[in-house]
Amino acid sequence: MAADGLRPVALVVGAGDATGGAIARRFARGGCTVCATRRSVDKLQPLLEQIRAEGGEAHGFACDARNEDEVAALYDDIEARIGPIEAMVFNIGANVPSSILEETARKYFKIWEMACFAGFLNARKAARCMAPRGKGTILFTGATASLRGSANFAAFAGAKHALRALAQSMARELGPRGIHVAHVVIDGAIDTEFIRENFPERYALKDQDGILNPEHIAENYWMLHLQPRDAWTHELDLRPWIEKF
Repeated sequence: MAADGLRPVALVVGAGDATGGAIARRFARGGCTVCATRRSVDKLQPLLEQIRAEGGEAHGFACDARNEDEVAALYDDIEARIGPIEAMVFNIGANVPSSILEETARKYFKIWEMACFAGFLNARKAARCMAPRGKGTILFTGATASLRGSANFAAFAGAKHALRALAQSMARELGPRGIHVAHVVIDGAIDTEFIRENFPERYALKDQDGILNPEHIAENYWMLHLQPRDAWTHELDLRPWIEKF
């Protein structure tokens, strides 16, 4: 509990059915009031119901994370009605492969908006909320594409590289102001319906712990949030033991 008796608020932007949802549940189990966003609030209902059934407090919001006005209104609403945001996790994906020969300007720009520009809008607003209080945690979900651009992933890699640079710059500026900024590189396939349906051979490695469990990913986000400021991690790589890197 916070000093005023209220639960600390954790905002998960992009609380999907796998990693984002697991992160939201972990922060709720840790005693946070969870605020979760997706483009459609209806898709959040199973997650919210699960958190509440486990004794947690959760609120769902529909928000286009690429829209500056919607993002500003979201944070202002949470801070006014629910409580000060102590942790913000940016977890929007946009992993859409395409040959550079076939990539369109519209899709390239949309992927950048989702994976990078939305991260800027949310992290800037979160920092503006946290800076006067001198504390807070901002976590970004990265990917293999944050470190190297693979064939057919030019748009995604460009956006993820830029998000990583944003995280580095913010960490250097905001760390001395008491705000912990960290970037998590998810380097491997995650246990999701998408992987199961589209990459069955990779999904078969689940029995060998060969793909990432969202619950285990979430534990690392919670660990980052709890780190004492004399030993902050900025970048954390997570990959299965058999993943090549």
